[in-house]
Amino acid sequence: RAVRRNGKVPAVIYGDKQPPLAIALTYKDIYYKIHGGGFLTTIATIDVDGKKIQVLPKDYQLDPVKDVPVHVDFLRIGKDTEVNVDVPVHFINEDKSPGIKRGGVLNIVRHEVEFHCPANAIPEFITVDLTGTDIGDSIHI
Repeated sequence: RAVRRNGKVPAVIYGDKQPPLAIALTYKDIYYKIHGGGFLTTIATIDVDGKKIQVLPKDYQLDPVKDVPVHVDFLRIGKDTEVNVDVPVHFINEDKSPGIKRGGVLNIVRHEVEFHCPANAIPEFITVDLTGTDIGDSIHI
């Protein structure tokens, strides 16, 4: 609580067979990164006492009333670290889909797809092109 009163957000860096490291982040920086999108799939570099640590945000907690960050967990990234992340799916060319033009509806079952990949190869998003899709068509990822 004392950390939060000083305008900081408590966080912890763990993983890569090293002991957990408690840190405090600037509230404003972390707030905009969380609400800017892509936070949990973007590798960041955190400077701790002059040592640069590559991390991947794994979880964050928001205040249920104010919707502001209260705590963040980071996974320390090593050279061979593999991670499971949810990657967003973007749909393009809806206007070029004959099925949608004739009154069909795009039914999105999953807005994100789980990936298991090296931490340094996480895609920002997956793009699905709807050009030429007709009523009744399914796209499987």
